[in-house]
Amino acid sequence: MTASPIKAILFDKDGTLLDYQRTWAPINRAAADLAASGDPALAAHLLSVGGMDAESGQTSSNSLLAAGNTDEIARAWIEAGARFSVGELTAALDTLFTAAVSDAVPVTNLVKLFRNLHERGFRLGIASSDSQAAIESLVERLSLTPWIDFIAGYDSGYGVKPEPGMLLAFCAAMGVAPAQTAVVGDNPHDMNMAISGGAGLRVGVLTGTGTRDVLQPLCDVCLPGIQTLATDIFENIAASRT
Repeated sequence: MTASPIKAILFDKDGTLLDYQRTWAPINRAAADLAASGDPALAAHLLSVGGMDAESGQTSSNSLLAAGNTDEIARAWIEAGARFSVGELTAALDTLFTAAVSDAVPVTNLVKLFRNLHERGFRLGIASSDSQAAIESLVERLSLTPWIDFIAGYDSGYGVKPEPGMLLAFCAAMGVAPAQTAVVGDNPHDMNMAISGGAGLRVGVLTGTGTRDVLQPLCDVCLPGIQTLATDIFENIAASRT
């Protein structure tokens, strides 16, 4: 039986829509400084706990900073020595992450990409481990509002990646089956969400922390980035799968 044609696309945000290194390296450093209350040694330790090398600024695939949500980061950093309550640090980090939207670096012309996909009839959504407020702020700042049908953050009530809740909520809101939905992301958390939710197509991209070796076993196709994404890849791949 031929697979259902893809009708909806759920995108990850950081590392997929945004260049992870150029956007998040300085934000992660600022977050660690905040959590460490200005203690350089503790800040370096917190970055290491999060999976980021303090010297190079590189963040490991599937690490806390690459794939975790704010609550998870706050809890791990408090366990590692940050002197805050979970609620205090989570709120402070969410405020920092939302404000940092102004410095976000898109991987391509997202207005052109999303407008093109929308005009081709795809329903479009964003699911991120960031907060819903941060995603909404980014969508507004980049003038994507007319083309985004759905937003889910870690605090939107659908669960967190790699659980399937965000994907299933997107499908329900769009009136499509998971098998008619593509998930596009840079991290194993994205691909595992797609697998657990029964997505019809899994597209890995290399503009974030995930490497080809890490993503290839989990996705149907691995691309340099969404900037190379031909819209008909969804119909062609879905139609060829049995």
